[in-house]
Amino acid sequence: MSNLFDEVKSQINGKNKSIVFPEGLDERVLTAASKLGTEGVLNPIVIGDKDAVQQKASELNVDLSATTVLDPNSYEKFDDMVQAFVERRKGKATEEDARKMLVDENYFGTMLVYMNEADGLVSGAAHSTADTVRPALQIIKTKEGVKKTSGVFIMVRGDEKYVFADCAINITPDSNDLAEIAVESAVTAKLFGVDPKVAMLSFSTKGSAKSPETEKVVEALQIAKEKDPSLVIDGEFQFDAAFVPSVAAKKAPDAVIQGDANVFVFPSLEAGNIGYKIAQRLGGFEAVGPILQGLNKPVNDLSRGCSAEDVYNLALITAAQAL
Repeated sequence: MSNLFDEVKSQINGKNKSIVFPEGLDERVLTAASKLGTEGVLNPIVIGDKDAVQQKASELNVDLSATTVLDPNSYEKFDDMVQAFVERRKGKATEEDARKMLVDENYFGTMLVYMNEADGLVSGAAHSTADTVRPALQIIKTKEGVKKTSGVFIMVRGDEKYVFADCAINITPDSNDLAEIAVESAVTAKLFGVDPKVAMLSFSTKGSAKSPETEKVVEALQIAKEKDPSLVIDGEFQFDAAFVPSVAAKKAPDAVIQGDANVFVFPSLEAGNIGYKIAQRLGGFEAVGPILQGLNKPVNDLSRGCSAEDVYNLALITAAQAL
């Protein structure tokens, strides 16, 4: 696992990326932000009342000298932010609405990213996924050609690295959604030094079963190929046909992927969530994520049970996404 984050650090080192942490009074966040700032890996921006944040830091004995603390209630560019928010929401929020919403730390932090005052955001230590993702979808929005954001896990065991998607966001993706997830997951894979070979998973391999569920995956494969003709992708595969060369030789001898897939696109959130947890708990893999993809700028969501190390690591990933 340390090798993975050493690679990420080397990518972002010297790039002067700024990551905003809306939860400035959370001890895990302050501990991680202090370490990041002190190491000079990136520029942490913590949101909260400056006196309260400093008092909390003193209690924790952490150094915030290399960390910027911003309070929405005294932010000198707040009026500019209000106007930018009203324009971005295109009639869905008045100036009065904006002034109320932007004192919320997640909305404020997301606007910092939108206004290029920060390169990415990490939240969720004390907020729900909805609280983190909603402002991102309203303000940052998805990239052109991408309709939905999705969530991947990087599964790490020793020198092995795999990408599992979508394990966090889309409950019942349709064929277009799956195609988007496949293309974006390949982009994410490259951030972690994985040369993507994408397998579209199902309970069928190359027509061994037919149902609306398998046809959805077959259609998604074709759409993904049209979106990115350079992508190494194939399906539909049962997991063993995507991962075990001897099984691929029997079940899918003509497939582009011959048991050497490293990016796995699950047909539903149910399958993806179960799959990554089985790999984590029975297979001994570390699950890094969820990493959100498909947004114009990186926003990532922590688990409320996260550690300071989790915050630190997700901040590194977010900075790498911003390159």
